[in-house]
Parts: sequence; structure tokens; C-alpha cells
Amino acid sequence: MDLSLRIPFKNHKKKLPKEIQLRFLKRLHRLLESGYPLLEAMETLKWDKSLLPIATQIINSLKNSLTIDQAFEKAMFHQSITNYLYFVQANGDLQGSILKCMEMFQQRVNYTKKFQKMARYPLILFIIFSLLLLFIKQSVLPSFMEMFQSNSSASSIIVISIFLIDFFMTGLIVTGIVGITAIPSWHIMKHRIPIEQQIKIYQSIPIYRSFIKAQTSYFFAVHFSSLLKTGMPFKEILQHMATQQKIPIITYYAILIRDELSRGLHITYLLSQFTLFEEQLVSIFQKNADINALEKDLSVYGDLLMEDIEDKLMKTITFLQPVFFILLALFIVFIYITLMWPMFELINTI
Repeated sequence: MDLSLRIPFKNHKKKLPKEIQLRFLKRLHRLLESGYPLLEAMETLKWDKSLLPIATQIINSLKNSLTIDQAFEKAMFHQSITNYLYFVQANGDLQGSILKCMEMFQQRVNYTKKFQKMARYPLILFIIFSLLLLFIKQSVLPSFMEMFQSNSSASSIIVISIFLIDFFMTGLIVTGIVGITAIPSWHIMKHRIPIEQQIKIYQSIPIYRSFIKAQTSYFFAVHFSSLLKTGMPFKEILQHMATQQKIPIITYYAILIRDELSRGLHITYLLSQFTLFEEQLVSIFQKNADINALEKDLSVYGDLLMEDIEDKLMKTITFLQPVFFILLALFIVFIYITLMWPMFELINTI
């Protein structure tokens, strides 16, 4: 099945700061938990001047008959939040959905801050040593060339050093450009790539593959569980998942499962055929014939999976820190060799 993705509407308004989004979700959940209806909760949030324009816009959107996810999207909330809120119109659990959004977004803010904190110091040092290496190439090594003109061996070493610096700087610049442009380019181009091809691309990236697999299993489990609470049959749940466009992989899988179920295949067999579902998710469907037990197990599994995703992200970030410092150490060694190699060569000729 060739299911292409729609290009989303591009809103050029400034994105909300993550801290503001998180504060808004926390206060909204607290008000809903205290028994406030949604619109009254929004009116109360307007007491905070920093949340006033957001709450006002969401109120206006809701009064204009937009759904809760569309209202939050128009207010420039993060896509992960609006993706989750899409299912509120089907499951009716606004308070629970806001809580899940809050926990998920808190996790995102935490690991983003940790990564930024971890990468800041090595990045500054890389910039400083890159400038130092450029200075060595432009000023120090040419001076060495003039000093060692009578020594052909030392001169050739300096030429090699200049070549290595040029090669290293070019590689650094190319890597930087690729790193800066790769993610935005992918976000632009992926909407033109069929979802089957996207899944193959995800599977070919070793580290990212495990994260996208856990994330896909998480979304399927929590949304299936929330819709089971309403008493919907499997086919109706899959229809809701198939018609949403917020999470393309879930849409694609839901369409395939829905179509194959109508041909008499069992859902457990179908889930086992999809490479971006965890084995545990398949086993939950396999062992549970009771709807209430299935709903409970999927909900618990979703919570455990969120903790597992957070743990994997933190371990990856922790692993990257020594890698950065090892690369930095190699960088320093390279600068030292570039400076001292011609000097050692000259000493050997004396």
C-alpha cells in the first residue's frame, strides 16, 4: 500500500517556549483535577499574564468550534502535545490526556536540557581549538616554512601538516553543515516519501530504530487503551486511529490491521508482522481475551514504556559525554603533533 503523507499547514508564528508550554499544561491539569470545566479553567489561566495570550487564543478557537488539538496547534504548542490531544474527541478523557501530555513533555524538556548542558562545554572547546588550529595554519606553519627552507625534510613535514589541517577543517565544516541541514531537510522531504519507505529508513538507523520502535509501541498502546475505556470494539478503535493524520506510522499500521481483520486474520498475528512494534505489545494482545484486562495491561505497559524511553535517552546522553571528550582529546593531540612534528624533524637533522 502506497500511503503518502500530507504536507502540513505551515504556521510561521513563533513557537512557544518549552517552559511556557509545560507551565500551561501543569496549571491546566491542576484546574481540571480541581473540577473546573475546560473553558472556566482557561479563564482562570488568564490570571497569569504570561499565559494570558495563550489561554485567550485557545478559548477563541474552542468557541469557533475547533477541536482541542486544533486549538492547541493554533496556539503553537509542540506537535507531540497536539498529537496526543487528537484522541480526546474520541475517548473524552481530557484530564487524563493532559496529564499524559504533561508527563511526556516534561520528559522531553528534561533530556533536552541535559543534552544541552552536556554538549555546551565540549562545543565551546571545539570552537576555541578550531580557531587555534586555523591560527596555526595561517601564521605559525608559514613561519616554520621560512625558518626551515634549507631543510627539505622539515619543509615537507610542514607541507604535510598544512594538508592535514586543511583536510581536518574541511571535514569539520562539511560535518557541521550536514548536521545543521540534515534534520530540517528531512522534516521537509519526508512528507513526499511514502510511509513504507520512511519505515525502512528508520529501520536502517541502528540507534534511532530502537527509539522509534519504543515510541510507536507507546502511542499504539496508550491510545488503544484510552479508546478501549469507552467501550469501542476493535474495528472502531482502529478506524479512529486510521483516520487521524497526527502520527503517520500509527495511521499506516491501523489501516493495514483494519483491512486485514476484515479478511479474518487475528490481530495478534498482524501486530507481530510490523517491525516497529515491540514484542511485549504483541504478547499483551496474545494473552488477554478479556477487554478490561487488555485495557489495564496496555495502560500499564504504556507507563512502563515511557519510563524505559526516558532511561534509554538518559543513557545515550550520558554515553555521548565521554565520546565528546575523547574526540576533544584527539583534537588536542592533533594540534600538538602539528606544532611539534616539524621541530622534532629539525632536531633530528642537527
